[in-house]
Amino acid sequence: QVHLVESGGGLVQAGGSLRLSCAPSGGSISSHHMGWFRQAPGKEREFVAAINWIGGSKYYSDSVKGRFTISRDNAKNTVYLQMNTLRPEDTAVYYCATNSFYGSKNQRDFASWGRGTQVTVSS
Repeated sequence: QVHLVESGGGLVQAGGSLRLSCAPSGGSISSHHMGWFRQAPGKEREFVAAINWIGGSKYYSDSVKGRFTISRDNAKNTVYLQMNTLRPEDTAVYYCATNSFYGSKNQRDFASWGRGTQVTVSS
């Protein structure tokens, strides 16, 4: 099991952009499918995006499709989430995780959760 570390969060105005990164503190994620989730205050953690192990296939939640892009660089052992046209409702703690069942949006099929990075979008 890898230990994942997210980074890149911060405070941004509505309409702005951020890029989140996820890398293991030890080990490799190059053979893992990966995903991003988010959790807003008082809400359940929800699926955002996932990518297969080689980066050739991706899927998104409807709420971020067309605005967010998941990608990976296996040479750098890192997964990214590019977030554009951010909205106040995107405010949440963002988590990355390994995905044991590609195609799933259920957090039970994800593991090795990081501690998250806070994204705050002001209106």
